[in-house]
Amino acid sequence: MDSQGSQPTLLDRLRVLYGDRAAEIEPRLVALIDEYRSSEQSNSEPWSERDVVLITYADLLRSADATPLSTLREWLTDSGLDRLLSVVHLLPFCPYSSDDGFSVIDYLEVDPRAGTWDDIAELGKVVDLMFDLVLNHISQHSEWFQKYLAGEEPYDRFFVEVDPSLDLSQVVRPRSLPLLTEFQTSRGPRWVWTTFSDDQIDLNYAEPEVLLRMLRILLEYAKRGARIVRLDAIAFLWKVIGANCLHLPETHEAVKLMRDVTTAAFPEMLVLTETNVPHKENVSYFGDGDEAHMVYQFSLPPLLLDALVNGDAVYLRRWLETLDPPPAGCTFFNFTASHDGVGVRPLEGLVPDERFDSVVEAVRARGGLINTRRRPDGTDSPYELNITYVDATSPTERGESPNVELHAQRFLATQAVMLALPGMPAVYFHSLVGSQNDYAGVEASGINRRINRHKYELGELQAHLSDADSLAARIHAGYRQLLSVRTNHPAFHPDAPLRLLDAGSDAVLAFERVSIDGGERVIVVANFGEALELDLSSFVTDYDSLRPLLSDTDIPIPAGPVALPGGSCTWLLAE
Repeated sequence: MDSQGSQPTLLDRLRVLYGDRAAEIEPRLVALIDEYRSSEQSNSEPWSERDVVLITYADLLRSADATPLSTLREWLTDSGLDRLLSVVHLLPFCPYSSDDGFSVIDYLEVDPRAGTWDDIAELGKVVDLMFDLVLNHISQHSEWFQKYLAGEEPYDRFFVEVDPSLDLSQVVRPRSLPLLTEFQTSRGPRWVWTTFSDDQIDLNYAEPEVLLRMLRILLEYAKRGARIVRLDAIAFLWKVIGANCLHLPETHEAVKLMRDVTTAAFPEMLVLTETNVPHKENVSYFGDGDEAHMVYQFSLPPLLLDALVNGDAVYLRRWLETLDPPPAGCTFFNFTASHDGVGVRPLEGLVPDERFDSVVEAVRARGGLINTRRRPDGTDSPYELNITYVDATSPTERGESPNVELHAQRFLATQAVMLALPGMPAVYFHSLVGSQNDYAGVEASGINRRINRHKYELGELQAHLSDADSLAARIHAGYRQLLSVRTNHPAFHPDAPLRLLDAGSDAVLAFERVSIDGGERVIVVANFGEALELDLSSFVTDYDSLRPLLSDTDIPIPAGPVALPGGSCTWLLAE
């Protein structure tokens, strides 16, 4: 801290990480900030009810006469989705060697199979942008690692060499794969740290040059138009032999430094941490309001599935009851699906074992696949559920006769709850267009996660959505309606307070959102069980009428019992 005991300085942060070496690093960091410092200043609020993020791969949508990035921009504008979505999250778009982009070869190039920096700039003219910074590891095919193998300075210090005879059993593992990988170098064989795979080599942040290089890349992304930067797999960043190497104090300090650096150069840029871990650990990345601006609500996707599978919202409600508001200047990043599967570690401590098992089995029955992680005792346990969220919410198991109308209703109910919670919502491309499990992608690649990563040709997508009675078209139309309503109601501002309501039924989750100025009040009622009648006046008070926001009519709901279909959600404007 400085002499007045105020906000830690850059030098303070560096001392936590590098001790006495901090004094020689600080001038270089200050010069880096000055090099990138933006002259554009704005006093606008960091987020609003109009903010909805679309999560997509840069090459997910293709056409014969344009790059995938240009095709995406044209599809968004032609379909009017650029008016319903404010941000596009481009998953890693750099040249890569594996893991669908998450093994980066060059952080400052755009994969030519997706497009160019100019394409990204053009996309940034119609929506705000969110980039991924894959900062825990880099491809073995990168220039950095190849120079490490050759023994060149300073790259010979860029990676974590470990004696394989050491006891590393306490290290938390996200995969059922070896932690160390042997490589032949100019100095002989070396074992290096590989948290995720033998192609993804962990970087050594105990070497200041690594941090300075990554901070430059972070600032370059902001300069290139990133309103939000997602720090991928950040929880594993710092390594200490003998520790679990997850959420170490140095990792938290590094995130705080990244926020300080970006705030100094680009005050409007937001830092989002990606930590697919139990809830208490996840929200620790808010710090004291001085760390991440946003954290993912990783517990939300599996809790919504738990409610649907078991026909009650008991544990979803309990979680919401204990959910502390984020610190000032911070918010949650709400989602149900992404390029990865549904993480189940965030269910730890939130539901009984038998409910956890029921969710896993329900996903299997709907055609889902299960990825595992290695525990310290050497056993494997479920880590994520690989399935489209659309199929995860199906009322029927794989092979049974589908019920398209109920299926769409159940899926959209989960999305309506997610969109209505405090925070900034994010929608995965395949949820928006009602994609189902891509078994061909899994079979062709041998990668379970490809079940949720189908790449569309533009004509294929248009045909996919053309039949108004199909599951995909029903979901897409319903989703557009949800987005249109949400973005026009200040009660859904990320900072607007939430109050849980007691509907008198375990199957029902009910809550209200009130706009920051107190001028608007929206009631959200979701039924995860069988159809029932509900007397809204028993738990909603102080209103003259309740006007449905998601129906074709704005006729107020009459007093008395109201029929609430099973697997449904309604938004009601209290007037």
